[in-house]
Amino acid sequence: MKKKLPVSTFKDDELTIVNNAVAMAEEVVSNHYKMSASQWLRPKYDVKTLADLAEDEIITGPFAQIIRYEGKLKGGVLGSSAYDFYKICIQDHSILEVLSKRPEIGLSPFALYVVTHELVHIVRFSRFQQNFNASEVEKLEEERRVHGITHDILDPLQSAGLGAVFDFYVAWRPPFDGLKTIP
Repeated sequence: MKKKLPVSTFKDDELTIVNNAVAMAEEVVSNHYKMSASQWLRPKYDVKTLADLAEDEIITGPFAQIIRYEGKLKGGVLGSSAYDFYKICIQDHSILEVLSKRPEIGLSPFALYVVTHELVHIVRFSRFQQNFNASEVEKLEEERRVHGITHDILDPLQSAGLGAVFDFYVAWRPPFDGLKTIP
């Protein structure tokens, strides 16, 4: 039986935009962390949009979530063959809802920000800079840190439309010298 999806899923042209944003996010995150192609493959992950998510991977509110699964090397029987596999679950419906209310934000820069943000989380989990099963307080602080890192990674791009996305997320970035402007 096919799962019932929320009404709003990405259309083919939007999926192309999201796919391009994923490729760009992978490049800027690997450049930021100075990771080679072989290092980048170590934190095993996948990115899926709503149409490819299991029912329990679909949420309301956030634009994406990371789910950690345990992978096992093919033919591996020992515990040492297990590894963390991360799935970035993009929530099309939540993204499309924001875009419909905020016409100044385009899908391409928004998807770039969202995927970059999630990839930064995965790098930090993989490098043991953050515990995946942290407390709610720790998760909130980590969100602020990751928004700051995401901004630092994307700001030099000066890509069209990123300014509106930065404005959308300004309240999540760590304050500069204790000062912060909230829209």
